[in-house]
Amino acid sequence: MGNDLAAFAKENGVKYFMISYTDLFGGQRAKLVPAQAIADMQKDGAGFAGFATWLDLTPAHPDMLAVPDPGSVIQLPWKPEVAWIAANCIMDEKSVEQAPRNTLRRLIDEAAGDGMHVKTGVEAEFFLISPDGKTISDEYDTASKPCYDQQAVMRRYDVIAEICDHMLALGWGPYQNDHEDANGQFEMNWAFDDALATADKHSFFKFMVKSVAEKHGLRATFMPKPFPGLTGNGCHAHISVWDKDGKTNVFADNAMELGLSAKGKNFLGGIMKHASALAAITNPTVNSYKRINAPRTISGATWAPNSVTWTGNNRTHMVRVPGPGRFELRLPDGAANPYLLQAVIIAAGLDGIRSKADPGKRYDIDMYQFGHTVEGAPKLPLNLLDALREFDNDKSLKAALGEEFSSAYLKLKHQEWNSYASHFTQWERDHTLDI
Repeated sequence: MGNDLAAFAKENGVKYFMISYTDLFGGQRAKLVPAQAIADMQKDGAGFAGFATWLDLTPAHPDMLAVPDPGSVIQLPWKPEVAWIAANCIMDEKSVEQAPRNTLRRLIDEAAGDGMHVKTGVEAEFFLISPDGKTISDEYDTASKPCYDQQAVMRRYDVIAEICDHMLALGWGPYQNDHEDANGQFEMNWAFDDALATADKHSFFKFMVKSVAEKHGLRATFMPKPFPGLTGNGCHAHISVWDKDGKTNVFADNAMELGLSAKGKNFLGGIMKHASALAAITNPTVNSYKRINAPRTISGATWAPNSVTWTGNNRTHMVRVPGPGRFELRLPDGAANPYLLQAVIIAAGLDGIRSKADPGKRYDIDMYQFGHTVEGAPKLPLNLLDALREFDNDKSLKAALGEEFSSAYLKLKHQEWNSYASHFTQWERDHTLDI
């Protein structure tokens, strides 16, 4: 596709563009722009009041302009007259450094300056639930071990197949869909790509899944732990680094342990080094810590880590190396901001390579059964406040992500925590009225 959005509209029958950006809390914000006006918007950007979204701005700030990136345009398969397009935020002709997509783009450029091309894939899990959000949508989905349930996935065939058909039409290379480990939960996988492309697709995927679910009278949620007792929504990330041309996997070395090169181990070392702090980004909500510190679920396992450990092909650790040339970070959850998830992975990994960080001892035990025997492995934060404190204390990670971004993120997330802490709950009444 060329860079002329007006020509794209004419060639493809597009009547409207959704110029979209993602705020610090992962909220997708958009303006619906008629194709007749897109040429000016492509040049100057669509105007937003940044304070009205989750960015650290005030009502007195000038217009924030969302300038569409033509390389990201996606025609909505379920409504082809509309095209979605990711935008980069500017203000007073300068990049808004706290904006998540800008933060990721800067880190991608930094990695490229070191001759590295980061490629990732994500496994975005979600539940299909009732419109009021109180129950799963399938009353017959009651098995104690529902993972890969053939009958249950077919009862939601119309939704899952429609989403997969859309990904096929978009050329994403979807390759499998399944019912996941919780009742009402699903996962859909598509091919890995450059980090920015994966982040844009991840954003669009969440929008698409919610839209198709609503079309079928259902609701989709990526909430980390929407139901007690059931496995939560993870968003595992598969990570590899390639040379500057993107053709040779520099993480792959069959002569090394698990086929992971020295550079790959150093990148992994950076993830391990910053794990407790990066949890503030990969697990960004109060609810996130109901998933990574959960008791045993109905199915028998949470499938989420609670300690900073790595392993080979073993799903009970924070990081596993399932095969040569890549590793899987199992910490992130469904609330992770698609752009900040990629940004913090790159930031931690670059620091690991530059400092030649050692990932530490590899463990191959079942962490759910024998995790108590591991000595010296840090525990992941118990709650959002602990994670924010870890992030605030990690000076090098904050600097890598950018001081403006880090300051804004910490400020708004502390406000969110304070709002939660000041909220009165029925639990308090149940446990305190008679004290």
